[in-house]
Amino acid sequence: MRAWKAYSLCGFMLAVLAGLLIAQEQGPNREPGATVARPRKKDAGNTAPDADLPKIPSRLSKKNETETTGLANFKSDVDLVTVDVAVLDNKGHFIPGIPAGNFRVLEDNVPQPLKGVNPGEAPMTVAMVIEFSNLFQQYWSQTWYQTLAASYGFLETLKPDDYVAVVAYDIRPEILTDFTADKAKVRDAMQRLNIPAFSESNLYDALTDTADRMSGIEGRKAIVLISSGIDTFSKLNYGEARKKLQQAGVPVYPIGLMQALRIMYESYGAMSSIQQLDFLQADNAMRTFAKETGGIAFFPRFFGEFPTIFQNIHQALRNQYVLTYEPTNKAHDGTYRKIKVDLVNPATNEPLKVTDEKGKPIKYQIVAKAGYKAPREVE
Repeated sequence: MRAWKAYSLCGFMLAVLAGLLIAQEQGPNREPGATVARPRKKDAGNTAPDADLPKIPSRLSKKNETETTGLANFKSDVDLVTVDVAVLDNKGHFIPGIPAGNFRVLEDNVPQPLKGVNPGEAPMTVAMVIEFSNLFQQYWSQTWYQTLAASYGFLETLKPDDYVAVVAYDIRPEILTDFTADKAKVRDAMQRLNIPAFSESNLYDALTDTADRMSGIEGRKAIVLISSGIDTFSKLNYGEARKKLQQAGVPVYPIGLMQALRIMYESYGAMSSIQQLDFLQADNAMRTFAKETGGIAFFPRFFGEFPTIFQNIHQALRNQYVLTYEPTNKAHDGTYRKIKVDLVNPATNEPLKVTDEKGKPIKYQIVAKAGYKAPREVE
C-alpha cells in the first residue's frame, strides 16, 4: 500500500480542504470520549436529548478503564428472530404493499413459520464510519471535501427521532460523537476532520468494533461506511472480519471513495496491475460485507451521485418489512444459522413476479441479513 505514496497530485488541495472546513485542529479528536452506546427514547420535556444515554465499557479508550455505572442491560427473546427486509427495484426504490403471504424465510434451508410481517417506518440508529487516513487523502483532498458535504446531505434525510454517531478511523477508530439526536453535534464532529495524522487504514478493526457495539441496539440500525475499502494493518484479517460482521447482524452500507481517482489513473496508464488488484479486492470486500449483513454497496464515480446514494440508503433503512419467526431449531448452541428470504407465490411455490402499474415485470432485489448467531445456554 505504501507504493501509493509515489503518486503526486496537486499539493495545494490540502490547503483548500483546510480552508473549507471550519475546524482548525489537526486530525480527529484523539480523545474518543463517550463510547458508542444504545440510544434511549427522548423524554418530551428533556431539552438535552443525550443527557440520559446509558454507556457501555469502551475498548477505544487510551486508558484501560472500565465504566461501571449506567451500564445498559439488553434482553433478548431466545426463541424469536427478527429480520428487517427491504425489497428494492432495479433503480433502488423501495417496493411497498407486498402481502405478508408472499414472504418466505429459510433458516439453514428449512422453511420457518412466520409470526408477523409488519411494513412501515421506524426511527433509525446509524453509525457513520469514515476513513480518515493519510494513506490516500493527500491525493483526493478536494474529493474528500465533497464527500463530507454530501454526508451532510445524508444527515438532512434523518428525522428528529433518529440517532447518529460518527466514528473516524486511521490506525485506530475514534468516536467523534456518540449516538445523538442533535444533528448540530454531528455536524460539529464531522468538521473536526481536518488533516489526517497517520498513514494506516485499519478498516476491519474499526468496522467490526462499531458493529459489535451496535449488536445490542434494538430497532432499525445500520453502519454507513465511507471508505476506500483498503485495509493496511488491522488485527483482524478479512475472514475474521466477515465472521464478526455476520454475527453482529448490523447492516453495512459501504460507499467507495476511490472510483474517480482510479479511473483517472487508469486512463493515463499510471496504475500497476498490483494496485488494480488491491482495489478490486477492496471493492469485493465491501460488496461482501454489504451482502452478508443485509446492506447495499455503492461505488460512485462522480460527486453528483452522492445525493441519490444517500437517498437510496435512507429509503432502504426507513422503509422495510419486519419479519418475525420462532426458529424450528430450538437448540441454544451458539452456532451461526444462515437465513434466506424469498418472495414466492404461495399457490405455486414459485418466485413471485412483481409488475409495475403498466403490467410490466420488475426486477427486484431482496436485502436482508445473511444469518444470525443462535444464543448459547448459560449454565
